[in-house]
Amino acid sequence: MLGIKIKFTSKIEEFIAHDGAKLSYGKQALGNEFFIQKVDLLLEQGFSELEIKVQPWDETVCFFGVTDASDLPFDIFAASFYLISRYEEYLPHVKDQYGRFPPEESLAVQESFLHKPVVDIWVLKFREVLSSRFPKLEMKERKYKPGTVIESANTFVFKNKGFLRNFIGLLLDLFKLNLGRVADRLQVWIRVKKDPHDIFEDLIQLIKEHRVYMLFMFQLSDFSIHDRNISHNRIPHRAVIKSVADYAKVGLLMGYYAINDIKILRKEKLRMEEIVHSPLENVMNSKFNLSLPENYSNLIELEINNDHSMGYPGIPGFRAGTCTPFLFYDINMEVTTPLKIHPYVFHSSVVETMTKTKLKEDLGKLIGEVKDVQGMFRSVFRNEDFSDYTDKDLYYSILKEIHEID
Repeated sequence: MLGIKIKFTSKIEEFIAHDGAKLSYGKQALGNEFFIQKVDLLLEQGFSELEIKVQPWDETVCFFGVTDASDLPFDIFAASFYLISRYEEYLPHVKDQYGRFPPEESLAVQESFLHKPVVDIWVLKFREVLSSRFPKLEMKERKYKPGTVIESANTFVFKNKGFLRNFIGLLLDLFKLNLGRVADRLQVWIRVKKDPHDIFEDLIQLIKEHRVYMLFMFQLSDFSIHDRNISHNRIPHRAVIKSVADYAKVGLLMGYYAINDIKILRKEKLRMEEIVHSPLENVMNSKFNLSLPENYSNLIELEINNDHSMGYPGIPGFRAGTCTPFLFYDINMEVTTPLKIHPYVFHSSVVETMTKTKLKEDLGKLIGEVKDVQGMFRSVFRNEDFSDYTDKDLYYSILKEIHEID
């Protein structure tokens, strides 16, 4: 995060003899260096229940406090590791009805700091203290970077669904007296109107005009009670994916069964690679029911390098305590993996749970928090958010606010 070139040594004589910037991490200082007193977390094998006391640190909070002998009031490395490794998600917990780790079980929600990227805040404060101690120390500058993932579990709502599915859908629309959908369905059938969920050309136009970063996740799973997209073999479906891939990155929205079954995941991976003619690099968990480390281990085994599932779809905030991408650390294997985690801050599903005033206020605060640390604001939207069946102007306004588009 700081971009500082470092060298490690376990030789005390070499450390003491060094006359430049230096830092020690242990139980007591060795000499005239920047000293961070450690707790035992990073030396432990596996994981165990921890008693954590959150305390204030200037305008933020911290935990794993240490004595006044330390140049920081807490073990910044252990605290950052606890949040970024998702240590608490390895511990026994009651999952929600969808098999997910509930936000209420997290330290960040219980101690009311989910809305702050505390790890990034700690790093910047650490940088200030280091700079005052070692003025000649060179560190890299960061810049606010917005980005959006478009989640497409249903590329089309009417098109290519097959006669039986469309006929049943038509009967349901008639029963509910939803005559607008009936008219749309019939017009899509006879090809005089574009499918309402097919909004990809509009988003591509936004990319062209404003150089917005977007990553499109398409689902290619077999039809089931959980996954109801059209077949991956349908030519219009494949055509949309190919068209989008000409202007933006595309990835795989993993199906319900692919999340835990590596054989099914491999099959979906090969489908995407066959369509776009390039290796699959980006995936997202369609249900956000992460099971650590098993789900990530499957991605690593299949050499998939980037996951975009780290966040809470129902609550905006920083699930891993940071807005900065990081490499996944497997606590069971005690190894840093090549899998990069891209945490998201905001999922469009929360729009339905808030008033417009509350939404605007909370979104503005979150964007402000990320800008303060010059971090990356990742948001997730669904393609149907921009269809005629929603308040699409609202969703577009949110998207434009995140990407600073007038």
